[in-house]
Amino acid sequence: MSDMIPVETFRRELFDLLEETFEKTQGIYLDRGGSLLETLARLTASQASHAVSPKGATIAGHVEHMIFYLGVLTDCIQRKPIGELNWRDSWRTSTVTPAEWDALRAGLREAYDDALNVMRGVESWEGEDDIGASLAILAHSASHLGAIHQALHGLPPPNG
Repeated sequence: MSDMIPVETFRRELFDLLEETFEKTQGIYLDRGGSLLETLARLTASQASHAVSPKGATIAGHVEHMIFYLGVLTDCIQRKPIGELNWRDSWRTSTVTPAEWDALRAGLREAYDDALNVMRGVESWEGEDDIGASLAILAHSASHLGAIHQALHGLPPPNG
């Protein structure tokens, strides 16, 4: 019995889980319509700007932070030098207009697509950040998706 995981098996499972997390539910771990992009598409700018607790982030803040994180880890996979990072600034958005909310959701889609394209280009999965950063993207994004799903329970109705 080999201790090696076939690269194609790893790739297939990683991309299936990323697709479930970001794009569309396949029944791997989310309920129907629960992926990140599906969830965000149903929210208004007002809802995305609503903090469910005085010290909590808004959904818009989560999305901006996710865009930042995806960019950093995509750079890691590409072995680009990472300078000093200001994580606090990645949470600076709290309220958005409808146009800003559309742009933020489009920015998340773009950052996700960029990350996918970089991960699809990895051939050997032997670099220090190939597997680690890819799994961190999955875990971090799923964590924020869970936080967003919890925040949905405290949101006002779409016109509220």
